[in-house]
Order: sequence, then structure tokens, then C-alpha cells
Amino acid sequence: MTFDWKQAVSVGFGFVAIFLIWPIYNQFIPIFLQAGNPLWEAQAITGAPLTTVEGFGLSSTFAFFVMTWDNILNIFVQSWAGAKSDRTWTRWGRRKPWLVVGVPVAVLGFVLIPFARTLIAILLFILIANLGMALFRAPTAAFLGDLFPPQQRSKARGIAAIMAGLGGVLTLVVGSVLFERLGRPVPFIFSATLMIAATIMVLILVREPPTGEIKSAKSSSTVRQTFRTLWETENHSGIWLLLTISLSFMIFESLQVGISSFAVFVLDIPIAQAVRLVAVFALSLVLSAYPSGLIATRFGRQRTMNAGLVGLLLTALGGYFFVQGPVGFVIILVPSAFFTSFIVINDLPLLYDLGDDGRIGAYTGVYFVATQTAAVLGPTLAGFATDVAGSHRAIFAFAAVCALAAWLLLQQVRVALPRVEAVGA
Repeated sequence: MTFDWKQAVSVGFGFVAIFLIWPIYNQFIPIFLQAGNPLWEAQAITGAPLTTVEGFGLSSTFAFFVMTWDNILNIFVQSWAGAKSDRTWTRWGRRKPWLVVGVPVAVLGFVLIPFARTLIAILLFILIANLGMALFRAPTAAFLGDLFPPQQRSKARGIAAIMAGLGGVLTLVVGSVLFERLGRPVPFIFSATLMIAATIMVLILVREPPTGEIKSAKSSSTVRQTFRTLWETENHSGIWLLLTISLSFMIFESLQVGISSFAVFVLDIPIAQAVRLVAVFALSLVLSAYPSGLIATRFGRQRTMNAGLVGLLLTALGGYFFVQGPVGFVIILVPSAFFTSFIVINDLPLLYDLGDDGRIGAYTGVYFVATQTAAVLGPTLAGFATDVAGSHRAIFAFAAVCALAAWLLLQQVRVALPRVEAVGA
């Protein structure tokens, strides 16, 4: 079957809309929450105070936990929205109505975040933004299952990840400059504007299958029923896979939330420069996304994920023991992104291999339950480890433990993979 590149790019705009705001969210907000805490400023190598950053002076445990409040909401809303979109029948399609409702809510909350001057206000704006994101994230990701056969989903997701990653690099680089020159609200407004543009492209370009071509979702295709179905797979492989995905995302989310804090509070790198260095990670993720899909097409999704977890274990240990400055920081970030792509490009397609096309939305919802649970546990536990150890370097030790546990669990997964096409198809 010929690969539909135009369709893949069209769906890619949906992933761009999902991921455009998160780089700004994850890199700036943890600094805002922790800035002013005398413990972390004293731990810095030079001891120089972060006088240019206005913050709330929170501990890492509390700050990172605040960063996960949105994900607690998402665990329930995203999974419900994914399953509900399977049964949303309109003349505009099943998934698009969820974008029309969710994106404006997300944009409103997101652009208000940098204007918050109290902890209560910033928490409220975060919840509003993430309520909107939760309403359209799973339905948008479900386009991958709607529009591509199983053999092509890793490749299609690789293309979508490239597009989303390029958007993330753009917001990090441009956003850091805007932060320096125009102040903290401008990067948020810039990202939200791009998000609106990407959503418009999805609404125009994506052609959802006619209702007659879609298998009607069974009335039992709820998230709870989907969990039960996964439990009933051979050797409970579906549950082991979800646990593997959760642990993998605990690594990814703890690094996403904590890596800029490590750069600022341990390596004494100014916040804007730290954000630009993190853009190296995002760019590396972009460059490795499509090759990761090709590698999985050639060698199998599960083998590719195995290799990614081993690589993350080694790079996390390297980050803990060896990074002492910006150069070492970048040297660790690049391979970390490469191995991360092995996992995030192939985990959802591997989960789809356990299900059927009539439950794509429900399986997508279950996937987001696993990843959003990880987004709650990962940063919170990493923040606790940071406070206990007295250094943000503990984030790398936490990532190494999760990588080892995820690799062990993945060995229990038995998935009957579909026959794959040639790489050049």
C-alpha cells in the first residue's frame, strides 16, 4: 500500500497544535515556581542570585507537583474524550469538533499564565489551559489510527513528531529571545498564536473517513472496558506494555520539567540560555523521529523500544556522574533525545497492535491515561528525590531507575505484530 505523505503532513499539524505550547510551559513555569528559593540559589556553583526572575520560591517537590495538577485532570478528561470521540458522529467528522471546542479554551488559559501574580491565579490558569488541551488531545492523536493502516502508523507518527518537534524548537528558540527582550508574557502569546494557526490547518486539510467506511465503535468501548481487554491479552501483555509506557514517560516528563532547573540551579546557566540549550534536545528529537519510525519498520517496534530504554539508562547515568557544564549538558541531551524517539514514536502504534480499528479512540484514551499518570508521578517523585538529595542532579538518577524498570517490564510483552512493509514503501 502506498504511503500517503500528504495525509501524514495534514495529521502532523494536529500534533503540532498539541505540542506547541508544552516547551514554553515545561521550561519556564518550573523556574517561575522555584525562583526565589534560597536553598536552590545557594546550591548553584557561583551562588549568584536569580535577580532577573520573579518567582514563588517553592521547593522542587511542591513546584514539580504543581506542574502535574493539569495531568491529574487529564487522566480522566483525555481518556473520556478519546473514547467519546469514537461515537461522535457529525458532518464535520468524529474528531474535529473536539478541536473546535478545546483549542480556544486551552489558548485562553495558556496566555493568562505569565500574568499571574499569585500562586492561586497561576494554578487556575494552568487548569483552564489543560482542560482545553485534554478535550482535543486524544481525539487529535486518534487521527493516526483512523487514517493509516497498522503497517504505516510508526512512519506516520514519525512525520508528525518531526513537525511537532520543529514547532517546539521554534517556540523554545524564539520564545527565549522574546523573554529576554520583551518580557515573560510574550513567549506564551507567540506559542498560542502558532497553535491556533496549526489547528486551522488541521480543520482545512484533514479529511476524515466517511462514516460508512469506519467500523462502528461498540457500546462497550469505554476506557474501563479497554483496560479489561488489555488485561485479557496473552500473558497480560497489554498491561505490561502500559506500565512500560508509564515508566518511560516518567523519564521523559521528569526531564521535561526538571532539565531547565538543573541547568539554572546547578550549572548557573541563565534561564533564557538554558531554554535555548534545551532546544538542542528538541531539535535532536526532531532529527531522530523519522529514522526511528524507519528503524521500527525494519526491526520491529518492540526491539526498537528496547534499544531506546537501554540508551536512556546509559545517558541518564552519564548525566548524573559527568555533566559539569554547558558542553557536557549538550553532549548528554543529544543522545537522550535520540533514544527517547525510539520509544515515543513507537509506543502508541505498538499499543494499537493489541486492539482493533473500532476502538482506536478508546485505545488512544487508555494510552493517555498511562502517559498522564506518568506525568503526575514522574515530576513529583523526581522533585522529591531532588529535595532529599539536595541537588537537581538527582533527576538523572531517578531517570536511570525508571529506564531499568521499564526495560524489565517490556521483556514480558508478547505482541503479534502485523507484517510490515518495506522501508521505502
